Formats: sequence, C-alpha cells, structure tokens
Amino acid sequence: MKIYGVALLAGCFLIGKFTGYALGMFINIEGDIGGVGFAMIYLITINSFMKKKGLLKKETRRGILFWGTMYIPIVIAMSATQNVKAAWAGGWIALLVGIVVVLLIFLFVPIISKIGNKKEPIKL
Repeated sequence: MKIYGVALLAGCFLIGKFTGYALGMFINIEGDIGGVGFAMIYLITINSFMKKKGLLKKETRRGILFWGTMYIPIVIAMSATQNVKAAWAGGWIALLVGIVVVLLIFLFVPIISKIGNKKEPIKL
C-alpha cells in the first residue's frame, strides 16, 4: 500500500511541474514557476479529499508521509541552489534582497509557530 502513496506523490509532482512550466510559458518565462508549490497543493488537496471519502488506507497515508518528508527538504535544497546561482548572476542587489528576506523569515518563525499552539478551538 505504501506504493500508492509514492504513486500519488509522483503524480502530483508531475502535474505540478507541468503546471509550473505552463505558467512560465503563459507569462513568457523559460522555466518552471512554482511547480513544486503546485505539486504540494495538489497533494494536500487530493489527500484531504481522499481522507474525507474514506479512500485513503493507513499504509497509503504512511507512504505519503514518508516520501513527503523526504521530498520537501530535497527539493527545497535543489531549488535553493538554483536560486543562489541566479541571484549571483543577477548582481549584488539580488543577493542583498535574498539575505534580507531570509533574515526576516527567521524573525517570523517564532511568531508563526505560536499560532498553532492554542489550547481552545477557534470560534468563527
């Protein structure tokens, strides 16, 4: 059953990459625009849908969880390398902006991490 989780993850990845390249072609940029992000959105959406319908077995969920945890750090590391190379070619301002953004994100991590730690449910 774990293979179904891997197949679902791979399918979402391929569809996400296709979406990213299609978006890039639509706005006249040669390359993938957010394909990994689209893949993760597809995976989350399909996973939620299948859980609600009762179509997702325990072993399949384990396969998705395992490969999802392996997939995200690897892809982020690969895209981070590409972004650094592109920023270096773009000049000092691109590197400066990248450094400032990373520092701002580090400052917001403690704030964002406190959002999900509330004991009482959110009332709408």
